Amino acid sequence: MSLGGGGGGGGQLEQLSQELDVLEQQKEAMEAEIEGFRDEQSEIDEATEALDALESGSTVQVPLGGDAYVRAEVQDLDETVVSLGGGYAAEQDEEAAVETLERKRETLDDRISEVEEEIEEVESEREELEQQAQQLQQQQMQQLQGQMGGMGGEPDDE
Repeated sequence: MSLGGGGGGGGQLEQLSQELDVLEQQKEAMEAEIEGFRDEQSEIDEATEALDALESGSTVQVPLGGDAYVRAEVQDLDETVVSLGGGYAAEQDEEAAVETLERKRETLDDRISEVEEEIEEVESEREELEQQAQQLQQQQMQQLQGQMGGMGGEPDDE
């Protein structure tokens, strides 16, 4: 005699649980992606502020890699090299460089908004699956209670 409910509800619950885990992993990956975009925005903000504050003749620390820096003098801000994406870079004057950086920041803003919308969709789907899981659990409990009630718990009418 089985008390499992017979309908395979346990398998459905397990499947829902796995789907919920996948959705949680997707959400965490998207949140990490947003964090990366925000880090990139911070770097863009720092570069924009530096371009606004620097003047020709300013002394700066230039990273060489491996946490090593060398002191250098800015000779000409009209020769700023800015990454355009896709492995391409262009030499631009200060104003054009700032505009390019601002466009990159706006693109990141748009991408963050898109990913936040995707997160909302995942959260909505997760809530639906959680409701389904709760309903399945309630059905299983009712079936179990019904089976327990039919196991001689009622007095005979003799």
